Amino acid sequence: MISKSQQKYVKQLEQKKYRLQEKAFVAEGPKVVGDLLRRGYEPKMLFATSQWKGPHHIEVSEEELRKLSFLQHPQQVLAVFAIPHPTAERLSAEKLYLALDGIQDPGNLGTIIRIADWFGIDTIFCSYDTADAWNPKVVQATMGSISRVNIVYTSLQQIIAESSMPVYGTLLDGQNIYAQDLSKGGIIVMGNEGNGISEPIRALISHRLFIPSYPAGSDTAESLNVAIATAITCAEFRRRG
Repeated sequence: MISKSQQKYVKQLEQKKYRLQEKAFVAEGPKVVGDLLRRGYEPKMLFATSQWKGPHHIEVSEEELRKLSFLQHPQQVLAVFAIPHPTAERLSAEKLYLALDGIQDPGNLGTIIRIADWFGIDTIFCSYDTADAWNPKVVQATMGSISRVNIVYTSLQQIIAESSMPVYGTLLDGQNIYAQDLSKGGIIVMGNEGNGISEPIRALISHRLFIPSYPAGSDTAESLNVAIATAITCAEFRRRG
């Protein structure tokens, strides 16, 4: 049984101002909630139907879960967790990092977090104007990967300027990624869906990359979705070594 105050509390966490105020976020479904629990996240609240086989919780009916859920089709369990606040680590020359410059779409951000997890990138630096990673839509789109990737909101200019690592960015005036030397470690910058990489960050990029369309010179799509471009870029780095 859920109370009206519990329902109100969960629903408010759809809004960023309440997530910041409560320092909490919502996760849903056996996959996402299960991954967070396995990574040591302690739920502030956990509501589940009798189908859920996880740890102690407040049992609710499917109808009650629907009242709490942000999903069209709720899946057994919904939990509220504390938002982690990892700080910028000392960068390792042997590691790849993603830097997101103004990514706005929650679906894109969630997919990029999932891509980072797949390609073994455990830290993503986000500009302050990048969408909130703890938005329920982002959390859901990560399919549990948010439990394994550190999301750090910071000044990208400062992180990049203070680093001695190569900095890669995908740009329309870049060089063919398939013909470039790519290092084992570095920072890969991905820009805003409409405007690309901002001018201050663009000025700090040491290696400008371009993902060509095929066949050369043919009439193709104007651009790639930023999440797809991220996947192609990460795959090429990992393919090299």
